[in-house]
Amino acid sequence: MLVGMSERVVVVEHEAHAGLGFFAEWLEDAGIEYEVVRPHRGEAVPSDPGAGLVVLGGSPSAWDDDGCAWLPDTRALIAGAVRSGVPTLGVCLGAQLMTIACGGAVERGSNGLEIGLGSVELLPEAADDRLFGPVAAAAAEPRAVQYHYDAMTALPPGAVRLATGSRYPNQAYRLGDSAWAVQFHPEATPEIFASWTAAGDLADHDVAELDREVKEAEPALRAAWRPLAEAFAGLVREHREGRGRR
Repeated sequence: MLVGMSERVVVVEHEAHAGLGFFAEWLEDAGIEYEVVRPHRGEAVPSDPGAGLVVLGGSPSAWDDDGCAWLPDTRALIAGAVRSGVPTLGVCLGAQLMTIACGGAVERGSNGLEIGLGSVELLPEAADDRLFGPVAAAAAEPRAVQYHYDAMTALPPGAVRLATGSRYPNQAYRLGDSAWAVQFHPEATPEIFASWTAAGDLADHDVAELDREVKEAEPALRAAWRPLAEAFAGLVREHREGRGRR
């Protein structure tokens, strides 16, 4: 059954090859309908975040308003969703946009490109977190896909850091009770990652090895990050039902 935009999760996609990936399957399996908005194709960024908001990654920097004219509207959408308590998840660029929109800082990473399969260290605060608790119950250092040059160097006021890493310390945080930012890519399938490495300027990296590691880790990636997507779907249902009772 189709539902109106206000009952769906709004997904902001910045590039054709940086889509929902695993999350499309996992949200659909959880009974969550979503609407993908593609401003890179000229579609307008909505002012209503719907029943939930997911802002995906992409190659632009979070401050590149001249190159990507939709970024100010996306930051405004995120800030409004956070203020109103709409379940919100920012992934990589989406996380960096949330950081800037809510008073933090993002800069070119001083430790260079973080790419490929790596471990994410969950902090003690993750154990009781609505999204990361189910992940922490399975593994203290789950593996995740990385691909970013920029880094969240100062978190927004009030943010609770949930995960760190060896190259960049701010890998995930929660803001308030309903917004999360993750620097890594829990949604990235091996096919999506391979499309990024094929298009990137990676002369100093063994691209075939990077792709192989991510491909071989697919079962572990699914096991690690599906619980996060399912927990987010649960929050969307709670928010939708709570709004209906008002």
